[in-house]
Amino acid sequence: MPNRLADETSPYLLQHADNPVDWYPWGEEAFERARAEGKPIFLSVGYSSCHWCHVMAHESFEDEGIAAELNDRFVNVKVDREERPDVDQVYMDAVQAMTGRGGWPMSVFLTPGGEPFYAGTYWPKERRHGMPAFPEVVAAISDAWRDRRDEVLASADEIATTLRQAGSDPAADELDLSISDEAVRLVVGQAWDRQLGGFGRAPKFPQAMTISYLLDRHLRTGEGDPAEAAISALDAMAQGGIYDHVGGGFARYSTDARWLVPHFEKMLYDNGLLLAAYAQASAVSGAERFRRVAVETADYLLREMQQPDGGFSSATDADSEGVEGRFFVWSRDEFDEVVTGIGEDADLFAAFFGVSAAGNWEGTNILHEPARRDRFAEERGLDLAELQERIDRVRGALYERRSGRIPPGLDDKVLTSWNGLAIRGLALAGAWLAEDRYVESALATARFVEDHLVVDGALHHTWKDGRAAIPAFLEDVALLAGAYLTLYEVTGELRWYGRAVELAEDAEERFADTEHGGYFATASDAEELYTRPKDTWDNAQPSGNSVLAEV
Repeated sequence: MPNRLADETSPYLLQHADNPVDWYPWGEEAFERARAEGKPIFLSVGYSSCHWCHVMAHESFEDEGIAAELNDRFVNVKVDREERPDVDQVYMDAVQAMTGRGGWPMSVFLTPGGEPFYAGTYWPKERRHGMPAFPEVVAAISDAWRDRRDEVLASADEIATTLRQAGSDPAADELDLSISDEAVRLVVGQAWDRQLGGFGRAPKFPQAMTISYLLDRHLRTGEGDPAEAAISALDAMAQGGIYDHVGGGFARYSTDARWLVPHFEKMLYDNGLLLAAYAQASAVSGAERFRRVAVETADYLLREMQQPDGGFSSATDADSEGVEGRFFVWSRDEFDEVVTGIGEDADLFAAFFGVSAAGNWEGTNILHEPARRDRFAEERGLDLAELQERIDRVRGALYERRSGRIPPGLDDKVLTSWNGLAIRGLALAGAWLAEDRYVESALATARFVEDHLVVDGALHHTWKDGRAAIPAFLEDVALLAGAYLTLYEVTGELRWYGRAVELAEDAEERFADTEHGGYFATASDAEELYTRPKDTWDNAQPSGNSVLAEV
């Protein structure tokens, strides 16, 4: 029997609508029940394309015994982090403060007033790799609430007080411009992986904003190291398994330092940001390889993520048929069958894409390019232009074969903030690559946002099944303002400049922190959480504060 999530529109929440757990969507009804019954709240936050969210759901939330314990001892609330980034942010801050790390699924135990007192991420059904079993956690938290409630409430109050104080430091009177030099020094001198490309250690994330900043720095100053660091990261990702060599577009991140094994979900925000980065690199360096990746990424977005009316879906899943990565990997036999089927040399292209009988991941092959195309052609005495044509033929045949597989799930909700990143990426790609069709697609998306996500003059965060929902957050206002400003710069249409100004004024009026500077993540008239979040750091996507500083 479906639970209370059955009437939601979020694909992630609907994935849990048939769980035996008595899930509530985020809202006052759940908190009223918790207060009335004196029960703590179990808050589970995730997103539709999250592999480990699926694992925890299958292991625990579909288990009748575990569900019975949760239903008996807690009021259970399920949240799509993409629908409610405010809820996600305030409780992720708590998770990181309590555990020193974060991630999804996010699992937080709250007082009936919404204050967190215990938190984690994924817990397995049974003890594994030093992690406690989820049923043990449930029992221990329930016992603590029953037997030591005063201690729990005191702990929750202390955590909430600490988090409320975070971000309350006054803004500096003057901006220290030397911080830019220090940031470049740290990125290039310490974070840059000179051997394998990218920044930091495994798991490796694309860090498109860092790459774009380094390219901008090179253009401003002529320094060579920032450009070299950016280009080595772009090359490593484009050749690695994080890039879809058949269909284009990038997966969320690489689990290893070599960029080979991705988490296979594809997110709109990553691809919008990386599209801009590769197009910029093409313009800065003149390298055809960056243009090719930008074009393939843009075409992927238009072909597989853009909806008929112009809006972009949010993500595709990592899993298909219940198996992570199944849609994307190849056996040597199937690969050879496809390649020889079009009269091509299977051994040549197996070498090109790193395909072997043994495989490179769980007995299968994640396609990648062990060598750059120009070097591969030179080593084998091949004409590069001819090789490119042959690669395109092989990619087309592989794409056709792969299209017959069961695809990963599509999260088709339209998010204003992420569509802003897609608009900006397409507009910049259109300008830098001289491809008018990308600018036209960016304009179509902007018109969709104006027609469907602005209701009675108010911008909204999400659109699904023909209706807009949830008042806009700072990320929506800021990223859309930035996108519209880019559209104005590319097209010269004053309409988009005017809308960017209106959005910036809205940010000043309803989001500004007049006491400490910067902007809150939620509007002054938004639902009050136990603390009002403010995000000044760029993470997977630019923070609203950094974008507004640029606007």
